[in-house]
Amino acid sequence: MSKYWSLTVSIGLLGGIDTYLTATLLPIPVWVTFIAWASFFACGGGSAGFIKSVLSNWTGIVIASLALLGIGAFGGSPLAAAICVGTGSACMILMTRFQITSFPPAIVFGFASTVGTVAATGQSMTVISPHHPTLIAAAAMLVGASFGYVSEALTEFLTKKSIPAVQAMLGATEGTN
Repeated sequence: MSKYWSLTVSIGLLGGIDTYLTATLLPIPVWVTFIAWASFFACGGGSAGFIKSVLSNWTGIVIASLALLGIGAFGGSPLAAAICVGTGSACMILMTRFQITSFPPAIVFGFASTVGTVAATGQSMTVISPHHPTLIAAAAMLVGASFGYVSEALTEFLTKKSIPAVQAMLGATEGTN
């Protein structure tokens, strides 16, 4: 099967599985898993991309969590938010000095996903619970990167294999891409 069709089948199948799991078994936001999935590929894929993506995403999560705690500690004013987010933004770039976290967009993905998780869940950053936004975002990023890893492996497998049922469904379109 062509790489194009292998990737189409892999992403379609696993995207459905991810959506089903996050709607039924895993209390994490599906949109964060998809961001992490994209981050995996943006960081180069494979084992190295998986590690770089997860560590970069988690770095952004930690920085966002600290910024959000700082905003709360300083009263939540627009000035407090500006100072804390500005400091957090600078910290994100400082962390790119290390090779393992040297892809700034992946750090930003973690930061933004944490802020979004806080907004979506309504959970406070100061409450200790298994539903803490930091833990939810971190778990979702790990799950998303895992889906990226599996989708890459499945794409490679399908590219190397000839699966009659899939090829029959694709019919004459196989040669187009």
